[in-house]
Amino acid sequence: MPDTVAQFEHVINICRELYAKKLQDYGASWRIMRPKSLTDQIFIKAKRIRSIEEKGETRIDEGIRSEIIGIVNYGIIALIQLELGYADTPDISKEKALELYDKHMTVTKNLMYAKNHDYDEAWRGMRMSSYTDLILTKICRTKQIEEHEGVTLVSEGVDANYMDMINYSLFGLIKLEYGE
Repeated sequence: MPDTVAQFEHVINICRELYAKKLQDYGASWRIMRPKSLTDQIFIKAKRIRSIEEKGETRIDEGIRSEIIGIVNYGIIALIQLELGYADTPDISKEKALELYDKHMTVTKNLMYAKNHDYDEAWRGMRMSSYTDLILTKICRTKQIEEHEGVTLVSEGVDANYMDMINYSLFGLIKLEYGE
């Protein structure tokens, strides 16, 4: 059986390293983004993945891997924005942005570990295209919840949907890094 924890930590590290490099380049410029805008950014990335899956080609020199990493990082940013609210200017240090990334990633991966225990690694038997479809479904659900101002009758909130999108993306990244 593959070492799921080690694989997760490896792909999380890939995502965090890019996040840290972008913080160096841009600072926490994303602090001005409202959660709805982040949902739309994740939507764009998921739609591009689906387009690549359907067409089998790209015209831009970035493939599915970079889009998956983008979904992970925008998902974490969205969780941070849900916690802090958006700002008019970048108002946190790079160190604080990394601390918040680690905090939200820890909660997200712990959720995955709990679900993975209960589902007995069923994600390993899924197709990459199913992760894409599930992420797009979670985006649709998130948009609906956002339209209802976060109020649900029986469903989990926006934060749970972001965490699921992140975890589906990490599953896909593991498959890309390690193969089926």
